Amino acid sequence: MDFFGAQDKARQNTGRLVIFFTMAVISLIVMTNLLVMTVFGYLGSSTDQVDGAISLSFNWDVFVVVSLGVFLVVGLGSLYKIMALSGGGDRIAEMLDGQLIVDGTGDPDQQKILNVVEEMAIASGSPVPPVYLLKEEGINAFAAGYSPSDAVIGVTRGAIRKLSRDELQGVIAHEFSHIHNGDMRLNIRLIGILHGILLLGLIGYHVLRGSAYSRSSKKEGGGALALGLGLVVIGFAGTFFGNLIKAAVSRQREFLADASAVQFTRNPDGIGGALQRIGADSVGSVLANTNSAEISHALFSQGFTSFFGGLFATHPPLAERIKKIKPDWDGKFERSKGAARQQSVAGVTERKVGGPERATAILGTMAAAIGRDAAFAQIGNPTAAHLGYARELISQLPDILKRGVREPFVARAVIYCLVLDDDEDMCRRQLAHLAEQADTGVYEETVRLRNVVRNLKVEHRLPLVDMALPTLRRLSKSQYARFKENLNVLIEADGKISLFEWTLQKIVSHHLDGLFAGKTRVIPENTTLQNLRQGCALLLSLLVYSNRHQGLTEQQVFKAAAQELGELEIELLDRNLLSFKKLDEVIDQFAGLAPQEKSKLVKACAACVMADHKVDPVEAELLRAIADTLDCPMPPLVTG
Repeated sequence: MDFFGAQDKARQNTGRLVIFFTMAVISLIVMTNLLVMTVFGYLGSSTDQVDGAISLSFNWDVFVVVSLGVFLVVGLGSLYKIMALSGGGDRIAEMLDGQLIVDGTGDPDQQKILNVVEEMAIASGSPVPPVYLLKEEGINAFAAGYSPSDAVIGVTRGAIRKLSRDELQGVIAHEFSHIHNGDMRLNIRLIGILHGILLLGLIGYHVLRGSAYSRSSKKEGGGALALGLGLVVIGFAGTFFGNLIKAAVSRQREFLADASAVQFTRNPDGIGGALQRIGADSVGSVLANTNSAEISHALFSQGFTSFFGGLFATHPPLAERIKKIKPDWDGKFERSKGAARQQSVAGVTERKVGGPERATAILGTMAAAIGRDAAFAQIGNPTAAHLGYARELISQLPDILKRGVREPFVARAVIYCLVLDDDEDMCRRQLAHLAEQADTGVYEETVRLRNVVRNLKVEHRLPLVDMALPTLRRLSKSQYARFKENLNVLIEADGKISLFEWTLQKIVSHHLDGLFAGKTRVIPENTTLQNLRQGCALLLSLLVYSNRHQGLTEQQVFKAAAQELGELEIELLDRNLLSFKKLDEVIDQFAGLAPQEKSKLVKACAACVMADHKVDPVEAELLRAIADTLDCPMPPLVTG
């Protein structure tokens, strides 16, 4: 799969959606004007006395007023709905009465889904999303949010209980594809647009209802009745065609997500088996919640039934999806025979990859180096090798950390431990600050976990941060503000910032600052590499100086990287001109680049890091942080 091509496609779909929305609003304006002018007599006709021709009289003042009114109702209604969902995927989960899974240790089914989601996130190089349980017996799931930073995964109880671990893994891989390919933002915009169109019909309904109890004259009452009835028809007709647009936009994205899931897991029987079980199950994928129709396009499979059947279907038919995944499928839907509990404790005893089949390793510890092009191709395209690596890596984490990061006190303590200085005197000063400034209990956890975190392998650090992020999202605003302030103090205690400290600081702020500010991250638009030429020079220069490149000069490495940026003319900057503070000022602007521009920049960064075909683990972390800032999920650098 071409990650950047998929992102480009999502942008094109958004552009088409704007065009469709504009056409829908124009149609509503025309129809509402005709209704108002007909009902209230503003539209008249006259006959020419000379040639007998009939002409229509049209009140343009009324037309302007009505047009403006329709535009404001639909536009503000859509904007209101989109803003109401600006809190991220949590809002969608709440619409479906989802319950956040905090800790699954007491429930084997919940532990199973948490393990699967953690593995998928680490394998794909993205933050671990919170997981919501929907108390529904239908087999379904969804991914929702504006970006990977505020994404959540929702899974029905029926999916967890009725699907085997491999099938559940296929479903979650499908949802991660939606996260990576930019489908979630499009889904929220669809919800908002349809709400704005529907609002016109709801206004008509209230006018109609009010006219029934009105004591006005028959003429006025009749006019209000006709206006209300007409608005209801116009509004719901608009919603009808809006649902057709939603269905058309959604179906093709489902095929792409299915294919991505197969590539991720290398197991067509996983997602294919899940779809077969939906077809065989008595409930299928239908949800009882009345909001399921509104967000149907965000679900794994069709979540509601409709009189119009396939016309409003936001997903292709099950048989068609299965055939594309498993061409040799015999067309039979077989009922589940308890395969979901094929393991003695419903998936708590996880499969491990070991011995010669162990899922490779990070570049810094590998004998055979991965090529730059191979590493670049992995962005947004995790494979079974990454999944095996993630499972093995999680199994190596101490239980005190693996389970502890799901608790807010421990999650903060783990992050603090990662930036404690190796120098004992400096570390004592850092701990003294936490003893005074940290929230109650956090300092004690930091002291308790200090040596455990210090003994971690380098490759465990960022995955542990990713696992802590959903827990940190549960902090209050004041707790998060104190946490960020303490983290900054610990990092700056020795008067300098290391590559890892900057990486950690950037990942935390990138994924959490917007959430606690109560607004989505503002991404600059129409940014080009040419406009950010100096920023490109700064970024690549910092990467060039980040480590020694065996057998190559710094100029050679920089030149090789700069070639990936096309005709952009930049030069290697002097070390004295570089700082992480300057990098912070420009790196967020890179998020506004078009997908193909991002592609060039990430290739250039990879060329810097892999110029000598060897990658230090700290370099790999830095590369991951840069890609993460660009919302380009970079899996661990593995082969196989």
